[in-house]
Amino acid sequence: MRLADTLRFARDAATGYPVRTALSVLAMAIGVAAVVLLTALGDGARRYVVGQFSSLGTNLVIVLPGRSGTGGFNPANAITSTPRDLTIDDAASLRRLPHVRRVAPLAVGTSEMAFGGKLREVMVAGSTAEFIPIRHFELAQGKALPDEDWNHGSSVAIIGAKLHEELFGATPALGQLIRIGDRRLRVIGVLKPSGQGLGMNTDELVIVPVALAQAMFNSNTLFRIMLEANSRDAIPAVKEAALSLLKQRHRGEEDVTVITQDAILATFDKLLGALTLAVAGIAAISLAVAGILVMNVMLVAVTQRTGEIGLLKALGASARTIRLAFLSEAAMLSAAGALVGYGLGQIGAFVLRQLFPVFPAYPPEWAVIAGLGTAIGTGLLFGVMPARRAAQLDPVQALMKR
Repeated sequence: MRLADTLRFARDAATGYPVRTALSVLAMAIGVAAVVLLTALGDGARRYVVGQFSSLGTNLVIVLPGRSGTGGFNPANAITSTPRDLTIDDAASLRRLPHVRRVAPLAVGTSEMAFGGKLREVMVAGSTAEFIPIRHFELAQGKALPDEDWNHGSSVAIIGAKLHEELFGATPALGQLIRIGDRRLRVIGVLKPSGQGLGMNTDELVIVPVALAQAMFNSNTLFRIMLEANSRDAIPAVKEAALSLLKQRHRGEEDVTVITQDAILATFDKLLGALTLAVAGIAAISLAVAGILVMNVMLVAVTQRTGEIGLLKALGASARTIRLAFLSEAAMLSAAGALVGYGLGQIGAFVLRQLFPVFPAYPPEWAVIAGLGTAIGTGLLFGVMPARRAAQLDPVQALMKR
C-alpha cells in the first residue's frame, strides 16, 4: 500500500465515525488551548511587571533607608526599618559621585487637596526638578519644579491629569492657587495621563519641592533617593560608590540598602518565568488525558474494524502497513485537535487583551511550539498500542469476525 493510500485510508476511517472523531479532537484541543492560554497569562504577567519597572526610568540606582538582611533584592524589603534616616544632605552628596547624571530625593505622604469648594485626598511626592526626567514623566502644560536650593522649597505644585479634570474641569489650572493640608500652593504644571504604575496612580499625584513636602509632613527623612547613571555599564560602579559614600557619612555604619533596576527586573523576571513554566506544566497534564482518550478511541476502532483489518491482511497488507495506517489516524486526530486548540487559545488570549488592554497576554512562541509538538507526540505515543494490536490480528480469525 502506497503512502498516499495509507493516508487516505486513515482519513476515511476518521471521518467514518464523526462523533468519535469530534470527541478526540475536542479533548486534544482543550489541552492545547489550556497550554496556550495559561502561558499567555503567565508570560503576560511577566511582561506587565517588567514594563512597570521599566517605566520607573532607565539606568536607575535606588537607595532605601535601612539595611536589607539578604545579599540580593527581596520585594518584601522594599520598605525597611532604619536606625538612621536618609536626608536631603545625603542626596546632595550623591550628586558629586562620578557617572551620576541625575539625583532625585523623594519624600512621600498623603494629604487633602482643595480648590473651588472641592476636596479630595491625594498622594504628595516631594522631590526636585530632576524627578520628572528621571521618572520619564511628561508635562501636558506648564513647567517642571524650579531648580533651586533643595533645603528651601517654593510654594508650587505639579498635579496629575485626573486631579486637573476633577477639580478644575474646563478651568485653566496653571497659575491657580490650591490648598494642600494647611498650605497654599500655586499650580505650575499638569502631567500627561499615564495611569496606574506599581501601586502609584500618577494621574492622582501632586509633586512639590522636597523641602516643602518634609515641612508639610513634619519629617526630615526621605522615602528613598533615586539616582540615574550615565549608562547601563556604569550602574554597578554607581551602586558601589553610593553605598561607600553613605557608609562614610553614617559614621561607618552600613545602614542603607542600594538596589538597581536590573536586580529588581531580574528577580521578578525569574519568579514570573518560573510561574509560566509551572502553569504550562499543569496545562500539559490535560494533554496526557487527551492522549489516553485517543488511545481508548483507537482501541475501540480496532475492535470495530477487525474484519476490515483481516481483509487488508488477506490482500497482502503487511503488519507494518497496518501499524502505519492506525498511527496515521492517531496523528491526524492529534494534529487536528492541536490546530483547533491553538486557535481557541489565541482567541482566548485576544479576549483577555481586549478586556485588559494594559495586560500583554501574548503566548510565548516556545509554549505554542511545545504545546503543538506535545499534542502530536502524545497522540502518536498513545496510538502505538492500538496500532500494534491491529497489526497482530490473525487475518483468518479477523475475517471470521467480520
